[in-house]
Amino acid sequence: MSRSELRQAIIDWLDDHYHFGDAEDLIGDDDRSFLDNGILDSLGFVQLILFLEDSLNIRIERKLVQRENFDGMNRILGHVEGYL
Repeated sequence: MSRSELRQAIIDWLDDHYHFGDAEDLIGDDDRSFLDNGILDSLGFVQLILFLEDSLNIRIERKLVQRENFDGMNRILGHVEGYL
C-alpha cells in the first residue's frame, strides 16, 4: 500500500467513524495534532491502531503507541510505513 493509499484509508476510517465526511478539512495540514484539534481522542487512537493492524495485517508494538508516534497524519504514516 502506498503512502497516499494509506492516508486515504485513514481519512475514510475517520469519516466513517468520527467525522462523517469532514476529516480531510479537519486535518488540513498533515502535521496538525489530532489530539489538540479534536480530530481524535485517546479512545479514538486505540480504535485507529486496531483498524490499522487489522487492515494492514501488522502488529504495532504497544510501547510505541505514544503521542510522538501517532499524533498527526504524518506521524501515523511515518510510523506505520515502518511495518510495511
